[in-house]
Amino acid sequence: MPRLHDTAAFFILLATAATAHGDAPPSAVQTGTPRRVIAADSSRKTLASIGPDGRVEWTIPCNAIHDLHLLSDGHLLYQDGWTRIVEIDGDRKPAWQYDAKGNGNAGRPVEVHAFQRLADGTTMIVESGPARIIEVDRSGSIVREIPLKVDSPSAHSDTRNARKTAAGTYLVAHEKDGVVREYDASGHIVWDFDVPVTCGERRGGHGPEACGDQVYSAVRLESGNTLIGTGNGHGVLEVSPAREIVWQVGQRDLPGVVLAWVTQVERRSNGNTILVNCHAGPEQPQIIEITPDKQVVWSFRDFTTFGNALPVAVVLDR
Repeated sequence: MPRLHDTAAFFILLATAATAHGDAPPSAVQTGTPRRVIAADSSRKTLASIGPDGRVEWTIPCNAIHDLHLLSDGHLLYQDGWTRIVEIDGDRKPAWQYDAKGNGNAGRPVEVHAFQRLADGTTMIVESGPARIIEVDRSGSIVREIPLKVDSPSAHSDTRNARKTAAGTYLVAHEKDGVVREYDASGHIVWDFDVPVTCGERRGGHGPEACGDQVYSAVRLESGNTLIGTGNGHGVLEVSPAREIVWQVGQRDLPGVVLAWVTQVERRSNGNTILVNCHAGPEQPQIIEITPDKQVVWSFRDFTTFGNALPVAVVLDR
């Protein structure tokens, strides 16, 4: 999810940022208090850090990407294409990598759209196609495997983002099924939520004109509720354990903003929500922070460094 950090670890990464962009004019437009943003865009094949002044601090090439993490030691964990996961250090040098074509997947379709570095140092990887979650050690060996339930199998869209919860369960957004499922360590479903189509009749496409329930992300909140980025449902849902929608944001609920493919979501400690607004077009912000009463207090737009396919972001207070 788009993580909002205020830790010294990030500055290990920032301290070694390339200076080649130093004299370039600002590329990003922000409203509200300026922040630092690390984001990636598949159409521009770029992973970049943008400073609070709107200028590019560094860029590296990046292929297809649907997940991104800033780790506690300042390393970045991201993907470079649908099967390759890469960890880079503060000098943006490779520190670890994993290719999902291994571990029994040779010769069969597999894509990765979610991963997470766990507290014990292993890495959780969610494989679409094989329909499983694995946890691997630094050598790439599987230490745990959890099967997933998929009603409409697809190597590209079995899953989108997924997270291991504090309770040790796995919260998975099943894009093509339009369902969020929570699994225990044995692969049993302990909770689920069928994402409703709230944008009218189903319509194809990726932009604001589309409509569906192709859910992208789900995050378990401290309250026990689940925050959901609804993908081409153009919004955000907060759902109780009893599966009741207790808060939601629709496509045109935000003043002056049109939402398209809502990807990653985060609930801040102040109660505000950050969401990533992908495929919305160059006139719309790509990242937005809103209050519980749906007022936009911060937004980010950069269609110079990035394009119309920015699904992942890490947002820092400074």
